[in-house]
Amino acid sequence: MITEIFLIGLVVGFLFYELVGISPGGVIAPAYFALFIFQPGKIAMTVLLSLIIFFIIKFLSMHLVIYGRRKLLLAILIGFLLKLIIDIYLQPLNSIKLDLQSVGYIIPGLIANEMTRQKVVPTILSLGIATILTYQIAQYL
Repeated sequence: MITEIFLIGLVVGFLFYELVGISPGGVIAPAYFALFIFQPGKIAMTVLLSLIIFFIIKFLSMHLVIYGRRKLLLAILIGFLLKLIIDIYLQPLNSIKLDLQSVGYIIPGLIANEMTRQKVVPTILSLGIATILTYQIAQYL
C-alpha cells in the first residue's frame, strides 16, 4: 500500500503542477503527508519546520548569493539539522509534553525550497489539496 501511495502522490503532484502551475511542496511531499494524514501533529510540525527554514533562507539571502541548487541544498541541510536538533536535544526533555516529530528529515527542506520559489500560502494550500487528492485516490484502490 505504501508503494501505491508514493506512486499516486508522484502522479498527483506532477499533474497538479502541470494543471495549476503551483508545486505542492515538491513531488514527494503529498505522498508523505497522505501517509501521515491521521497524525496531524506530525504534519503541523513539518509545516512549522518548513516555515522556520523558509525564514532562515530569506535572512541568509540578504547576505549571501543563494539560488538554484545551492538554495535547494541549503534548505535540505538546514531542515536536516533542525530535525536532528529536535530529535537529539528537545524531544528527550521531560519538560516538553508535545510530540515534536515531523514527517522525515528531507521533506521540510523540500517544502521550504518551494516556499521560497512561489510564496508560502500557495505552497501550503497546494500541498494540502494534493495530499487530500492522493489520500482519496489511494482509498479507492
